[in-house]
Amino acid sequence: MTPEERAQRCADAMWATDEASQALGMRIENIGPGTATLTMQVRKHMLNGHGICHGGMIFTLADSAFAFACNSYNRLTVAHSNQITYLAPGQLDEVLTAKATEIARQGRSGTYDVTVTGDDHRQIALFRGLSREISGTHFEEDTE
Repeated sequence: MTPEERAQRCADAMWATDEASQALGMRIENIGPGTATLTMQVRKHMLNGHGICHGGMIFTLADSAFAFACNSYNRLTVAHSNQITYLAPGQLDEVLTAKATEIARQGRSGTYDVTVTGDDHRQIALFRGLSREISGTHFEEDTE
């Protein structure tokens, strides 16, 4: 199995039970070893009191991209910590794109950066996630 096939199988396994990402209308646009790109359209129920996309929704999109990227090696991996910086507001009906990229992975720990952009490619937010592998896999692999 190629690393790309492994990453896709991991994403398929996670997506099957990821009710949160599905409920928010997220879509996986791209998946690979240590990388993932997800999109989400800003809908009316995602707006805050200022009429812009709620920061928690943007964080959730970035966190989901981070989760799919760090789980792409068929090792169960969870967030250890993460942080976000908001740069610009997301607008109603705009499609936000979160691209997660692996920065470092050593032992059971990983560091991932996620950039969230808007329709016009402006940066909406920068997110850094630290991951930790735990025991288990997403699917059984043939070791032959």
